[in-house]
Amino acid sequence: MNHNRVVCFDLEMCCWNENGVGTTGEIIEIGLAEIDLVKGEIVKRAQYYAKPENDEISAFCVELTGITPRKIEKQGRPLESVLQSMVKNFGGANKIYASWGRDDLILKSECEAKGIEMPFKEFINLATLYRIQHRLKDKRIGHREAQDNQNIEWEGRQHSGYVDAYNLAKLALTML
Repeated sequence: MNHNRVVCFDLEMCCWNENGVGTTGEIIEIGLAEIDLVKGEIVKRAQYYAKPENDEISAFCVELTGITPRKIEKQGRPLESVLQSMVKNFGGANKIYASWGRDDLILKSECEAKGIEMPFKEFINLATLYRIQHRLKDKRIGHREAQDNQNIEWEGRQHSGYVDAYNLAKLALTML
């Protein structure tokens, strides 16, 4: 286990907003940004698109994420293939993975449903760590608000896994 490296990741899923109620489905994007805690820098980034097996990408999802059905058709691969690439390029179980919130549970649930092995074992919920570090007891805040509170400039379009993982890596460097 390499404790000097942490892989920040963010998932985007098929999503709908009907009658003001948001729901999500299968994973369509995984964004990753690896940090080196010794060097204090982001050392690697990647973006993978996954083809959903049972869901479609709604107009709401396109508006929110910028991910179109055409993009998924052209660049998407089955989730199992995406996770194999992720393990190959980011070390899988040899690294610690982190997200803002419990994206690990979302990934685990979809992996179980599709008979795929979970690509990592070690996980840090940076939202919980942030609340502990800043003594926020019951107050939950979003990733962007936390980053703004630390005076770290947000770069890019929110709700892009690639962009969100990169911004999370910048925040994680200040936290870890």
